[in-house]
Amino acid sequence: MQPVLLSFLRVVFTAWVALILGGLTPVAQGVLPDEVASLANSVAGWTVPTAALVWWLARSRVEAALGGAVAFVALTLGYSVVSDWRGEHFDPTFWATLGLVAGPVIGLAAHALRSTAREAAVGAGVLAGVLIGEAVYGLTVIADTTSPVFWWICAAAGVVLLGAMCVRLARPGVILLACVTTVALAGAFVVAYRMLGTVGT
Repeated sequence: MQPVLLSFLRVVFTAWVALILGGLTPVAQGVLPDEVASLANSVAGWTVPTAALVWWLARSRVEAALGGAVAFVALTLGYSVVSDWRGEHFDPTFWATLGLVAGPVIGLAAHALRSTAREAAVGAGVLAGVLIGEAVYGLTVIADTTSPVFWWICAAAGVVLLGAMCVRLARPGVILLACVTTVALAGAFVVAYRMLGTVGT
């Protein structure tokens, strides 16, 4: 089978899985216990499966960027379709557009974990920064309306990812790069989310 066709099939598979996960999200919003209910309203809830799919399937940077974008758009469309079926209209335009911007970043970050030390450090920093940044946002900005349990889980996941990558890299300069990227992305996430306003949870 031609490499281009294989690449296309991997991206299509990523889209189908993401579409299903997106469709499950509005259902999960009504059944998850309060302690982890924010999972179904969080950026982390879609970032982690997107990153996992791209890390598993993508074989090039182009494929990773495309897979990340397609996954985020499919997640949003799946959410919209099922929400409409449940009688709760959701316009996917804004979040799908945002996914076209953020999706390639997450995809490239996930793919970078398989690459050189510096690229892996930046990739891990981006993903850990999203998790930790959302945890900070959840524990501060919307602490009065959400359980802290899920946000602490997010923070722990980000720290574990960063720590595991630091152990793997084992080079002071590269470890510093991963840590700086994490802090920068976490800070940028909080600022960007504040600008968007309180969303979901």
